[in-house]
Amino acid sequence: MDLRKLKTLIELVETSGIAELEIQEGEERVRITRTVPQGQQSVTFHTSSQPAPAAAAPAIVAPVEAAVAPAREGHAVKSPMVGTFYRSASPGVAPFVEIGDTVAQGDTLCIVEAMKLMNEIEADSSGTIKAILAENGQAVEYGQPLFVIE
Repeated sequence: MDLRKLKTLIELVETSGIAELEIQEGEERVRITRTVPQGQQSVTFHTSSQPAPAAAAPAIVAPVEAAVAPAREGHAVKSPMVGTFYRSASPGVAPFVEIGDTVAQGDTLCIVEAMKLMNEIEADSSGTIKAILAENGQAVEYGQPLFVIE
């Protein structure tokens, strides 16, 4: 695995808030783990050219407290992946949608970039955009609400 790809993965872990990421390509395996002791942030990663042992110790995952967002009426369109949220196709271009726009099922709402691939996120229901819950260029998590459609 090349150094640029490793740096990208480390940055993804740092910005996304996930605790651990493990990727295997052929016989190469990379595990990036982030620990956050009181007031400090550190990222460690392990690489191996050996396949993972069949009986690996189970991972211990600390519970993560989710921020309680105010209840919003309507249907939440959630991110189908971890990545970077973009409101438009490229910088300087108008966003796909604005608050108050009417959308039909299948209309493109935004792009989520994951591993250098641009993934168009489409409306899964028709209605009016009531809220945009992510900022342009912000890292988003799997299942994170991005839009509210009413």
